[in-house]
Amino acid sequence: MAKKACLAEFGIIQRFFARKTITNSSTRLGIGDDCALLAIPDGYELAVTTDTMVENVHFFAGTDPEQLGHKLLAVNLSDLASMGAKPISVMLALTMPNVNEVWLTAFARGFLTLAERYGVDLIGGDTTSGALTLTVQAMGLIPRGQALLRSTAMPGDFIYLSGNLGDAGLGLKITQGYYCAYPDLALNRFNMPIPRIETGQALVNVARTCIDLSDGLASDLGHILEQSQVGASINWEDLPLSDAVRNYIEITGDWLMPLLAGDDYELCFTVSPENAAKVPVSCSKIGVIEANSGLRLIKSGTIQLLKVKGYEHFS
Repeated sequence: MAKKACLAEFGIIQRFFARKTITNSSTRLGIGDDCALLAIPDGYELAVTTDTMVENVHFFAGTDPEQLGHKLLAVNLSDLASMGAKPISVMLALTMPNVNEVWLTAFARGFLTLAERYGVDLIGGDTTSGALTLTVQAMGLIPRGQALLRSTAMPGDFIYLSGNLGDAGLGLKITQGYYCAYPDLALNRFNMPIPRIETGQALVNVARTCIDLSDGLASDLGHILEQSQVGASINWEDLPLSDAVRNYIEITGDWLMPLLAGDDYELCFTVSPENAAKVPVSCSKIGVIEANSGLRLIKSGTIQLLKVKGYEHFS
């Protein structure tokens, strides 16, 4: 029995997650020892983020494991993107009720495929027995003093958004039973978000502040406003919405959904007017930072105050 338990724990790492090839030059030692070793180049800082996903809290029981592996890594890489960091390595902690080799094969495929796409090494972690809980710690490099923060927005800054808004929220509603004639895009955005790594790095020395949209535009932009001690106005007509989201709003009248729904993992950032010409063309200007506190929505010529918060554990 003791031998079986040992193989179950360490065999999982070797069979499904250990890779002999080192992708990133910062990785000096990966899986196999008590600690991994990273080399930080001169002139750089290490950006570190950790995120946990729990079954039936962050994802539904029965979620496709390959999509889950992708999303778990993507949400952590998105945090690095919001700081302008280049991802270099991750650590993975798996807590599982049992060892399901089919599930693990698919999960690892989704996780490692995305890691390889961005040249990220899986350098260690842990496996334990218990309710399905997935934790990643991701690390990236940023030139010293150039990280994009939440606390430096200034009145007059323009507010921009990468990509579209609300597609992941629509994907969640489809998962919960809402009928959509063309569901594939929304479901893909919900299940397999793409971290905006390239955009984040392009915003270094361009953007003043940045955040990724995990809890919804109103909530996450609110973090920038709070930490920068400013306010903002956003224009409804300027929000980048897909045809599917626009159709959803026309049918349901639920125009707040794109503002409140999470899981888009787009970047919301502010830029001084002087730097506006340097913003990537794929990004949309949606509003402006103001001195007066609060978040205001201008819709059909009417100004509405948005008072919302994202999901908070233990609240």
